[in-house]
Amino acid sequence: MSTKQRWLSVIAAVLVSGGAFAAEVPASFDAKNCKAEYPKASLMNEEQGTVSMSFQVSAGGDVLDSKVEKSSGFKNLDKAAIKALSACKFKPGTKDGKPDTTWTKVDYAWKLD
Repeated sequence: MSTKQRWLSVIAAVLVSGGAFAAEVPASFDAKNCKAEYPKASLMNEEQGTVSMSFQVSAGGDVLDSKVEKSSGFKNLDKAAIKALSACKFKPGTKDGKPDTTWTKVDYAWKLD
């Protein structure tokens, strides 16, 4: 193997592993203590689905920004999930072992019993 091929292999390995330069752990929250209230109109219409969201969480655990990545298919369910989870206190994410602002993904499933 030539020197050039070896360097390309090393570079590819670093890119695939994500590089070990800035270890980032996303924020998290306790789903048991943070639930959204089912919207009344959605209950009446028997709407169900899973909404995928992203939250930007501060080093203090507060939500700074939020967005719907994939809709449940129902605007009322999407809005209720964003509103409820944005009010939750998150465990802050870390960068290089220290609390920092990070983005985290959350899926919220709406199911009728």
